[in-house]
Amino acid sequence: MEQANYEVKINWKKDRKGILCSKALQSKIEVATPPEFPKGIAGLWSPEHLLVAAVNSCLMTTFLAVAENSKFEFINFESNAVGKLEKVDGKYAISEIKLCPIVSVAEAEDKEKAERILRKAEAACIISNSIKSRIILQPEIRILFPTEKPNFDFVPPY
Repeated sequence: MEQANYEVKINWKKDRKGILCSKALQSKIEVATPPEFPKGIAGLWSPEHLLVAAVNSCLMTTFLAVAENSKFEFINFESNAVGKLEKVDGKYAISEIKLCPIVSVAEAEDKEKAERILRKAEAACIISNSIKSRIILQPEIRILFPTEKPNFDFVPPY
């Protein structure tokens, strides 16, 4: 692949809200100014959430591709991400994004390979490579015994 284009459209609805959509996608996303800013709206996706989500989801999809190409079997992948908004050179910016992926494996000897694949995925992530925010990777590798089941009801720690 030499090039791909990703077209996204936004329509303003009212106040500080709009609807994101794409001809290539079936779902739409309601977005708004975050509540930290004047007239922001709580409870809706914001551009800041979407940026952090893009980096986090890119880490996952890149990890899945690298793991598949490496024939690496794992039990579960989940990741929490936090973006830090602050003033940088007099302008607001997401200055850093901390990624905290958790990969569950069945064998202790798979821990090192899981971490290598995570680091390779972070280095190859298209979204991380496209932004100037500092990316901090803090991986955790868990060993699940065959009788344990992963907790798929992941609840972020906030």
